[in-house]
Amino acid sequence: MRLILLGPPGAGKGTQAQQLVDTHGIVQLSTGDMLRAAAAAGTPVGLEAKAFMDRGQLVPDDVVVGIVADRIVQPDAHEGFVLDGFPRTVPQAAALDGMLAEKDLGLDAVVELRVDEAKMLARIESRVAEMKARGEPLRADDNPETLKRRLHAYKEQTAPLIAYYRDKGALKTIDGMAPIPEVTRAIDAALADVSARRAAVRRSAASARK
Repeated sequence: MRLILLGPPGAGKGTQAQQLVDTHGIVQLSTGDMLRAAAAAGTPVGLEAKAFMDRGQLVPDDVVVGIVADRIVQPDAHEGFVLDGFPRTVPQAAALDGMLAEKDLGLDAVVELRVDEAKMLARIESRVAEMKARGEPLRADDNPETLKRRLHAYKEQTAPLIAYYRDKGALKTIDGMAPIPEVTRAIDAALADVSARRAAVRRSAASARK
């Protein structure tokens, strides 16, 4: 199963990505982790990415796509992957589509975790107030102003992907404000057709080998 998780900061993508990994036996692919691993491994595209990172520059889209291309053919990604944090823009999505097409692969679904930004900010503000009252240290992400900036960046850069993938018929929208177990069940239900289709393909392949 080949998936993308979309959603603003605080939507719970990391939690749901791990659930998908456990349920479907796929791997979670984080852009940052892939960049660091490729640079450490000294692959040609990894060294190219490292040169940009060492200069404090953003790694170009084509280099990131090249790293994703190298990663998804590794044995542990044979059953599929869930991309978390990539693509972030429509040009990145188009480049990813092109790379997958070259490998005769395609995305099974794009899962959007939709949230109510006002409610999410209120939750953060309430949690910060409670932590301050108890004298607990605040985490870097327990900051309403920081979250507002990240949400703005998401709306500017990444939200257009929702329409991009909806037009392709790949988008499955889930209420990310529900309790975590309910979100997980909703994602499983939304992907039921994908799971059934892949199971049928595996049965067909097994029959052909007999």
